[in-house]
Amino acid sequence: MSLMKLVRAPFIAALLAVAGLAVSLPTPALAQAASAPEAAASAEVAPPVATAPVATVSKEAVENPYGLEALWKGGDIVAKTVLFIMVVMSMGSWYIIFTKLFEQQKVFQSAKEVTKGFWSAGSIKAGAGTLKDGSAFRFIAESGLDASKHHEGSLTEQIDLHTWISMSIQRAVENINSRLQDGLAFLATVGSTAPFVGLFGTVWGIMHALTSIGIAGQASIDKVAGPVGEALIMTAIGLAVAVPAVMGYNWLIRRNKSAMERVRAFSADVHNVLLAGKR
Repeated sequence: MSLMKLVRAPFIAALLAVAGLAVSLPTPALAQAASAPEAAASAEVAPPVATAPVATVSKEAVENPYGLEALWKGGDIVAKTVLFIMVVMSMGSWYIIFTKLFEQQKVFQSAKEVTKGFWSAGSIKAGAGTLKDGSAFRFIAESGLDASKHHEGSLTEQIDLHTWISMSIQRAVENINSRLQDGLAFLATVGSTAPFVGLFGTVWGIMHALTSIGIAGQASIDKVAGPVGEALIMTAIGLAVAVPAVMGYNWLIRRNKSAMERVRAFSADVHNVLLAGKR
């Protein structure tokens, strides 16, 4: 019996030691429960994280340093002179085109009036009264009448009446033709020279580009863009001046031909009526 007590005593002591160690060590669940209030407290104390503001890009209008305004402000006296000459050429061309169109329209309108009222009159004088003042057809009729009435003088009497009337009417027709041709030479000149004036401005701009490259020592785009842009603008302006002048010249020449055909036909008819004695 004593032997059994001696054996049990160490065994019971070992069990008590293990139980005490288990009580002293906390379980994972209890550890998590214990740490939860501490995490909540730290979350309440931690300050909020500030977000970085979004950068806004402002779009500013950038002035074009290579446009017409920059060309005029930054160009030298040669570039400004070339530009001024081409502007004068363009203004003169458009003025002549519209003026000639107006004059030709008056001739065509007078031709309609001749068909309606002139030939229904009893005489050349009465028929001329039906036409407007300043009309080309009235000028021809009055020139023929004056030639048939005034055939006196020692020199003019040497010419027969038929030739005298023919010469007078022909001079009137040539005056009208000369009036219609006025200004067309300017259009032809502008059409043939404006491209070369613009080309001169182009060469001048390229020379400036090469000079800028030589001074800078390198062919950077900021040194070349300005003079090359100036050169291209001069070329474009030269073409813009020349093309309307050439097209207007050809168009007006064709209309003049149609107008003069009507004028010459009317002059021939007036000549024949005057020779027949119906003044």
